Amino acid sequence: MVAGETRTTEVIDKAGPEGRCTRWVALRPLLLRLHFFAGVLVAPFILIAAMTGLLYVLTPQLEEAMYGQQLHVPTTGAQVPLSTQVNVARNALPEAELKAVRPAATSTDTTQVIFTSEDLPESYYRTVFVDPHDAEIRGVLDTYGSNQALPLRAWVSELHRGLHLGDLGRIYSELAASWMWVVALGGLALWFGRRRATRKLRIKPPGRTRVLSWHGLTGAGIAVGLLFLSATGLTWSSFAGDNIAKLRETLSWETPTVAKGLPMRVSFEQSSSRIDIGYDQVRQVATRHGLTGRMEITPSEHIGAAYTVQETGRSWPTQQDSVAIHPVTGQITDSVRFADYPLMAKLSRWGVDAHMGLLFGWPNQVALAALMIAAICVIIWGYRMWWLRRPTRGFGNPPSRGAWRRLPTHLLLVGVVVTIGVGCAVPLLGVSLLAFLCVDALLGMRATLAGPAG
Repeated sequence: MVAGETRTTEVIDKAGPEGRCTRWVALRPLLLRLHFFAGVLVAPFILIAAMTGLLYVLTPQLEEAMYGQQLHVPTTGAQVPLSTQVNVARNALPEAELKAVRPAATSTDTTQVIFTSEDLPESYYRTVFVDPHDAEIRGVLDTYGSNQALPLRAWVSELHRGLHLGDLGRIYSELAASWMWVVALGGLALWFGRRRATRKLRIKPPGRTRVLSWHGLTGAGIAVGLLFLSATGLTWSSFAGDNIAKLRETLSWETPTVAKGLPMRVSFEQSSSRIDIGYDQVRQVATRHGLTGRMEITPSEHIGAAYTVQETGRSWPTQQDSVAIHPVTGQITDSVRFADYPLMAKLSRWGVDAHMGLLFGWPNQVALAALMIAAICVIIWGYRMWWLRRPTRGFGNPPSRGAWRRLPTHLLLVGVVVTIGVGCAVPLLGVSLLAFLCVDALLGMRATLAGPAG
């Protein structure tokens, strides 16, 4: 991600319009300087995100190996009622509050009975794993998030998201996601702006030119993937994520949910003698209504609320249908089909799942792993180019400052407006860019006062 190239003679091919070439000649030094300093200063954050992301990609298989006792059971015939399994789990954690139940999806899976507890951090749950064939408890683990991440994946997820430093640590990941698309687009523009002959992969001779060819060609090849990771990563961030959530709310792009309220409130007299249909019948009703595979049943919270059943399949094709079921009559009171989601809600779901390596299963994991390895190599090659310039002080030999003064006025004004807009939408990008400009200006003033740079 670090560009150490300073020459401005390698401009876009002369076949293009003369005005276009002139604009590129003026714009290229500015992009080069931005790409260089963004690479030097921000690439460490992107490198950490890539390395921890690569580790996260491997966690599904690691979970299967580490927690097989809790996740799987041998097939031994018929299953005991789901309500019996839930009661066994309740007895194991009598002081915890039941949140949801995930019935065994296959005959070799365990049932997951999920509880909330006051001693757990936000978004963490305590899950009892029950053998559906004999109601034996196979283990109790703390799980995380809507995806029921087990302890290993939860730990790696927190490492990737915030280095286990709390809210302060999340700044690192948001800074990486905020700058990743800027570095990728800038590098892509610089690569396409080179002469065609210089875009080829070079094996010989060794040196900076060869490293530059590897850095540029690989960076261009993964640019779209980096843009995707940046965009989806920002949806989880603290500051830019809030802006994205507000935008989705304004444009009605939010993910729809079923209404839990009952159309006709059950009276107190009815509730005192009512017979709750229970988890087994709720599951049967949901299955008859078309819900299949893995699902989560949330109990009715109070007399006037329904059971809700949500499909949890996040591979392709996505299964996210949900229904609300009357706790006494067993009637469907509301339903939401994934096919009826707004387009942006679908894209958001698919984007997040692809970012996590869930959407297409192991091919998704392989693609993400390859992307992370390539990003790590690009960053290392960038620093290698920087080092080959033999920096002896400061940043060595960065592209010259003041390139913005050579931009046409209209292009400069457009750039300022776009930068301000993007800085407001992605606050950490705006703040860090402003800080860089201030430091750069101070360094320039010091260099001026000290005389010509050596």
